[in-house]
Amino acid sequence: MGRKNFVLDTNVLIENPDCIHNLRNGEENNIFIPYHVLIELNSLKTNPRLRHIVSRVVDTLLANKEIIQFIRNDSSISRFTEEVVDNFILREINAAHIDSPILVTNDKILRLQAGLSGIDSEELRDSRPFESDSQRYTGFLEAAEPRVDNSFTWHEGKPMFHGAEGDELITYQMNVWNVKPRNVYQNLALMLMQRDGIDLVSIQSEAGYGKTYLALASALYLALERKQYEKIYVVKPLIELGTKMGYLPGDVREKMEPYVKYIQDLLVKLHTSRPANRIFANPGEEMLRYNPKRFEILPLAYIRGMNIENAIVIVDETQNLSRNEMRALLTRMGENVKCFCLGDTRQVDNPYLNDSNNGLNWIVRKLKGFSGYAHMVLKGDRSRGPITDMVLRAKL
Repeated sequence: MGRKNFVLDTNVLIENPDCIHNLRNGEENNIFIPYHVLIELNSLKTNPRLRHIVSRVVDTLLANKEIIQFIRNDSSISRFTEEVVDNFILREINAAHIDSPILVTNDKILRLQAGLSGIDSEELRDSRPFESDSQRYTGFLEAAEPRVDNSFTWHEGKPMFHGAEGDELITYQMNVWNVKPRNVYQNLALMLMQRDGIDLVSIQSEAGYGKTYLALASALYLALERKQYEKIYVVKPLIELGTKMGYLPGDVREKMEPYVKYIQDLLVKLHTSRPANRIFANPGEEMLRYNPKRFEILPLAYIRGMNIENAIVIVDETQNLSRNEMRALLTRMGENVKCFCLGDTRQVDNPYLNDSNNGLNWIVRKLKGFSGYAHMVLKGDRSRGPITDMVLRAKL
């Protein structure tokens, strides 16, 4: 087959910036970018949901500018509206006199328009929505990928753990504070959180897969049964979608209560399954209160200036922390600290952050491969209940 001349639309670059290399296939094919694709990218860079992807696309274009041919015509610099951008792209293709161009676009209307203009087109075959680092790196590696510390591969249907000290086939099931994992991914998450030598574990999943429940169970086990730590901290960023926290009456504990009630509910559930008396001021009370010497829930602002030692720190909703906040928090960790960072980069509520530019994603991006760090994406069929299962399977 002869060399192909691919012309890329904006949407395929947004879907997968690496499509340039895939379509080029070494040096076999040519890649063309219409000038109006650059104009569209420029207009998208202010979109809070897309600007991180646009930045990645632009970095890819700059890194590959020697192998990309940019095309334009006299109308390229004219004023235009979104409705006629597609027409400009087709005009630029025609003006470039490319031999048998193939327009690669996921826009079906543009494909019809291209056909009417005598231009061949096709969809991007490896098109996939952009995923953050914390989604793409699931904790598992493909057989051909280079090994990194505290990762997994599949070996004859069983997970093989690649630790800093060697490989281990995981054939056992964890049982932590009477909590039994519902699937292999929960089992491995519990194993990582219990593992000596792993100080920082990040857990990514959609709501309903039990990441907070597993982290609390692990914290109770490590602090109360193994007695390796003196105190448990839960740190939570308070991203308010309605009434502001400052308008609520009471001290910081009373103000935080509406935002952390689910943590109280999970602790009561764990306490009912197996008594955790030492974290409560008076375990016999109907309304349980925490023993501040053993358990404390803190807003992020209270961490600044602290020196945390001999403790387990659970950071919930990590995707709502900025990179600087994440760094400020983790640098508060002193001797004998184990930290669990939980979140879902698909549910960013902080208006100044996005899928990629958030604390959870930065942890995975920067710490992957360190011997004291591990990451796991929770998934599977069973979650908190049958309704949640249906929602997750249906991708509502």
